[in-house]
Amino acid sequence: MTSGGAKGLPSKFKVGLVQMSMSDDPEANLAKAVARIREAAHQGAALVCLPELFRTQYIGQREDHALFDLAEAVPGPTTETLGRIAKENGVVVIASLFERRAAGLYHNTAAVIDADGKMKGIYRKMHIPDDPSYYEKFYFTPGDLGFRAFDTKVGPIGTLVCWDQWYPEGARLTALQGANILLYPTAIGWHPAEKEQDGEQQLDAWKTIQRSHAIANGCWVAAVNRVGFEQLGGPGGGAGIEFWGHSFVCDPFGVLVAEAAEDEALVLAQVDLARIEEVRRNWPFLRDRRTDAYGGIEHRFLTD
Repeated sequence: MTSGGAKGLPSKFKVGLVQMSMSDDPEANLAKAVARIREAAHQGAALVCLPELFRTQYIGQREDHALFDLAEAVPGPTTETLGRIAKENGVVVIASLFERRAAGLYHNTAAVIDADGKMKGIYRKMHIPDDPSYYEKFYFTPGDLGFRAFDTKVGPIGTLVCWDQWYPEGARLTALQGANILLYPTAIGWHPAEKEQDGEQQLDAWKTIQRSHAIANGCWVAAVNRVGFEQLGGPGGGAGIEFWGHSFVCDPFGVLVAEAAEDEALVLAQVDLARIEEVRRNWPFLRDRRTDAYGGIEHRFLTD
C-alpha cells in the first residue's frame, strides 16, 4: 500500500473479493469467510468484501417464517468476530448480514468494519426484489439510512447490495458523497430453466450495468458474488439457483482489471486513486451535470 493520498490516505491499495459457496452451517460459512479474509490480507489486500448474506444459504428461494431465526443483531456476534479479524490483519471488511433490528423488523444490511476493528457504520439494502426464487420482500424491510459513504483506512468507500446494482441513482448518490470505490455484495445466479436460453445475456447485463456506474461516476466498482448450486429443502423451495460468480473489479472507465470465473476464488486488484482524477479530467461527467434540470427524478413515473 502506497501512501500519498489526501490527508495521509493511501493513493493505492489492494481490494480482495471473497467469491465463495455457502453450506447450510452458518458457523462453517463464517469460518470460511474468516480464513479467506486472512488469505486476502496475507496477499496484500487492505479492503476485503464478502458476498451478500454470506453466513447462510440464500434464504430468498422460498417464504418461510422459520428462516427469520437466522437473523442477528448488527452489531452482534458476527461483526464482533469480523472486527477482531479486521484488527488482527489491518484490513477494512464489508460484511452483508441478515439483520434483526427488532421483533418482526429485519433488514439486508452491510456492515463496514474499519482496519482497527471498529464498525464505521451500516448500509441497509434500499431496493428489495420480489421475483421467483428471490422473495426478499417477505424478509427485508427497505433500508432507511439512505446511500452512504464511509471514511475508512483506505479512504471513503461506499457499499450497496445486490439488487441495488441495477439502479444508477444509488451509485450516483453514493459517489457524490465522495466514495472512491463502490462495492456490491451479491447473490445472483441462473434459474436452471433459463440458463441455456438467457444465461449469457443475463450475466452480460449484470456486468454492463455495474461497469456503467463506474464510467458515469468516474469511480472504481467491485462486485462480489457467491457461487455454487443451492436448493433449499421444504415446500416452496423451487428448482434452486446456480450462482454464477464472476466477481470483478473495474476501474473508473469501466475497464475490467480482475474477474473470477464460476468457481470459488479470491479476486485481488490494485486500486489506484489517481485513475479517478485522470478519468474525470478527460470525461468530466460530474462537471457537466445539469443539476438545475433534474426535477422529477424523485417521481415514480412522469407523463405528458
